[in-house]
Amino acid sequence: MAGPTWQMLTTMDRHTNSVDQDLTFFEEGALIGVLTTQPIDRPLDYKAPEGGCFLGAFVEVPLGPRKVMGVVWGPGEGGYDLKKVRSVLRVLDAAPISGGIREFLTRAAAYTLTPMPAMLRLATRSPGLGNPPSMQKVYRLGNVTPDRMTDARRRVLETLQDIGGLSYTLNELAEASGVTSSVVKGLVKQGAVLEENTPRDLPFPRLSPGHSEYDLTAEQDAAAKVLRKGIASKTYGTSLLRGVTGSGKTEVYLEAVAECLAQGRQALVLLPEIALTSEFLTRVEKRFGAQPAEWHSGVTMTTRRRVWKMVGEGGAQLVVGARSALFLPFRDLGLIVVDEEHDTSYKQEDGVLYNARDMAVLRASLAGAQVILASATPSLESWVNAQSGKYRRLDLTRRFGAAQMPEMAAIDMRAEALPAGRWISEELAREVRTRLNAGEQSLLFLNRRGYAPVTLCRACGHQIGCDECDARMVEHRFLKRLVCHQCGATKPVPNVCPSCGVDGRLAPVGPGVERLGEETAELFPGARVAILSSDLFGSSRALKEAVEDIANGGANIVIGTQIVAKGHNFPNLTLVGVIDADLGLQGSDLRAAERTFQLMRQVAGRSGRAEKAGVALLQTYQPEHPVIQAILGGDEEAFWQAEAAERRAVGMPPFGRLAGVVLSSPDVQAVFDLGTEMARSDEPLRRVGAQVFGPAPAPIARIRGRHRVRLLVKADKTAPLQPALAAWARQFKLPANLRLSIDIDPQTFF
Repeated sequence: MAGPTWQMLTTMDRHTNSVDQDLTFFEEGALIGVLTTQPIDRPLDYKAPEGGCFLGAFVEVPLGPRKVMGVVWGPGEGGYDLKKVRSVLRVLDAAPISGGIREFLTRAAAYTLTPMPAMLRLATRSPGLGNPPSMQKVYRLGNVTPDRMTDARRRVLETLQDIGGLSYTLNELAEASGVTSSVVKGLVKQGAVLEENTPRDLPFPRLSPGHSEYDLTAEQDAAAKVLRKGIASKTYGTSLLRGVTGSGKTEVYLEAVAECLAQGRQALVLLPEIALTSEFLTRVEKRFGAQPAEWHSGVTMTTRRRVWKMVGEGGAQLVVGARSALFLPFRDLGLIVVDEEHDTSYKQEDGVLYNARDMAVLRASLAGAQVILASATPSLESWVNAQSGKYRRLDLTRRFGAAQMPEMAAIDMRAEALPAGRWISEELAREVRTRLNAGEQSLLFLNRRGYAPVTLCRACGHQIGCDECDARMVEHRFLKRLVCHQCGATKPVPNVCPSCGVDGRLAPVGPGVERLGEETAELFPGARVAILSSDLFGSSRALKEAVEDIANGGANIVIGTQIVAKGHNFPNLTLVGVIDADLGLQGSDLRAAERTFQLMRQVAGRSGRAEKAGVALLQTYQPEHPVIQAILGGDEEAFWQAEAAERRAVGMPPFGRLAGVVLSSPDVQAVFDLGTEMARSDEPLRRVGAQVFGPAPAPIARIRGRHRVRLLVKADKTAPLQPALAAWARQFKLPANLRLSIDIDPQTFF
């Protein structure tokens, strides 16, 4: 039978009509179609269980000898002996998936050419959905100091202090702290850690929409009023909130969140990096008086289950999360904010291939919700949609308070006579010393992790590559390992060349942030240097602590990859030096100019965010390059117009459509044979005016031992591309161990 919680709740809501207008009830024994998360291309027929079930209900069904989870997707098809139809085993105690969410999953699957079971898995990524309501022991920080402090005990207490303790079970706390459960139990005995019994899934604290103590500027207030009006309309609309770095975009869209909460609806804020979450949560708590729900890979399984259930039952008003939060079962979603909407991390590059920015617009349109796309450097797609009137555009042109935009200039590296192994120009070094003498901070930006991108044998010229990929291995000196950034494989740094066997001739070539750190320490002895790179921190908590330490003056010089360009606020940082501004311009990536422009403007925006003026210096061998000139000139509208004109002239996105096709197999001949056959059998695509280019080896032609061949499909913007692609792919029977992947609107071309 259905669990009592939802059986009672949905019975009440059938009269009040407050959950979902399409809740259809199937009586016991009725034939129903159940979509499972198993790789089966259609719903399966079952009989409704004792007590019946609602459309969209989560159920457990028999599938062969197994029991699997599924969702009641509609009436069964029938057409065969109904005596052979098996019954649903039980209805799970979870909110049914509403008609709006089912339509969203269906349309998202059709757009991305994803099988429905895979799409359903995205929407059910919560542990223990089938478990009944129960109590559990959780642990939080006590107010007693242990009689003896050890490293293990300190780690437990710091972990609880960081998260508040209420989300941790015993195993989760022990794992997060890197200790055994006996350490936790010992702290419980002393009262330093408190053990409590609590229901597994409690509603989140209520947020107060009127809690703000923040005074908006006139420009911010004007934008906030437009956004609040859109929320109050309870209709769909998308707004591009474009504001220069430091203009207070967050406070503006939090006003829209407040209006959404005041309307009794739910809100979702998507962030591109988990590293940004803790700082943002602090701002939310200050604004609304309590913390929201979190959804990302860094939260515990207990928290994940609680968030999933409370979102469906209305017990979570605001969720802050990564891109997958878009697939949570919101009961009444009124607002989606996509912060840093241009960020490439919103594109899922494996498994289900989707762009969270675009899927946010789709979901909001089906839910009658508003979307806010916030960025200082919007994607060209969003800029074009705003120019055409499809999106509302709101601009914040000035930094908040006394802060001014940084002065920007180029350093022509052709005029620099740097010795071998040096990458910091004399001009940049002088500027860093000036900041050191003034007690201010400098940021040196290089978008390369590790110590050196290439390890070269000076005897034979061999470059050490990955054994499983066609990629060079990157030396990570802090780890004392070579690391493949494609598959993650590692091996020790050798002393002997694996090709010619000569000892002592291997040498690092080119800089990564670790090598830049060595040079910085030599050039500026006594300076406190901090390196921010995602691979150097074992947890988001460790990264948060490092960022807080820098913001509090714990470093004079910060060296970082692109992680430093995303929303961090260092009040005393007045100089940004970009070590290699040309790095993103290399290669033939369609979006190279756009991404370089965005990244350089974003990282430059870390400078001068408080009262002190800031400077951004770009080291470049191409100071006359149009993109470098656009970055320095600051005329962003002119850059977007020029970039749009180039794309329009050749029919490339957003004025045309692309689909990337990747074939992979351990057998290189098999992928080329199938690729050639697919290119020749393109009639379904030609019927809609699409062109096929390739096959050709992928830029990284082998990953994890699988050879990769690419084809690219190009079509007019209005072409019905997905049905044509589906018909094209159906023509081919894939050999064993050969995979075909279709990426609609690809963002990268590796």
